[in-house]
Amino acid sequence: MNQNCLDFSGKVALVTGAAAGMGLATARAFASAGAAVVLADVNEDSIEAEARKLVAAGRKALAVRCDVSDDAQVERMVQSTVTEFGRLDAAFNNAGVMARIAPTAESTRQDWDRVISVNLRGVWSCMKYELRQMKRQGSGAIVNNASVGALTGNPGIGAYIASKHGVVGLTRTAALEYVREGIRVNAVNPGLIDTQIARDVVSGDERLYSELEKQVPIGRAGRPEEIASAVLWLCSPGASYVVGHALTVDGGMTVV
Repeated sequence: MNQNCLDFSGKVALVTGAAAGMGLATARAFASAGAAVVLADVNEDSIEAEARKLVAAGRKALAVRCDVSDDAQVERMVQSTVTEFGRLDAAFNNAGVMARIAPTAESTRQDWDRVISVNLRGVWSCMKYELRQMKRQGSGAIVNNASVGALTGNPGIGAYIASKHGVVGLTRTAALEYVREGIRVNAVNPGLIDTQIARDVVSGDERLYSELEKQVPIGRAGRPEEIASAVLWLCSPGASYVVGHALTVDGGMTVV
């Protein structure tokens, strides 16, 4: 691959769920590639600390507290991005939550509403305001974080699975709607990635987590940085002909 395609100098990138895991890794990767980065999350202390580190290292960074389930906060997030840096070239809509594990008949409306409001409606809301700005510019790239759960079912996490199926459908639809505006919309489907959310699924049981890793054909969990690499490529000129695609990055989980 031509490494110049991953040069984001002069570009502006927005990452939601940037306080930890895949979001933080992607924000750092964009910054390392030369982009001005906006880190958005409900965990304000963490993103502010990371933004300070990036600025101290000579990067351009801004922390914005945002609950993506709140349309008004999402609109302000995008406005803050443009006010600070003048434009928006790339966005990784990554913020997501997991509900308590329970079969469908035992799950609660509260858990359902929380997961859908963040994982699905939050992606819709982020795209709504990102697309408006990118349309004004005539260019941009958006990557939504879905999951291998968008490709199958998984007992006990129905709301999460439904939300991720929805993200892929929404991604494909928006991709078709805006490709003639110079905007590309894609998604990533991470498999088992070593994040706190993945460990929370097994309630911190290291033995069970190790067993899950062994079930991945590659023999390990993925690193957040490996998802970041996929996101940057999808936002780069190297992926200029990739539209409406959900890129699976799972160590072979969905091959078997």
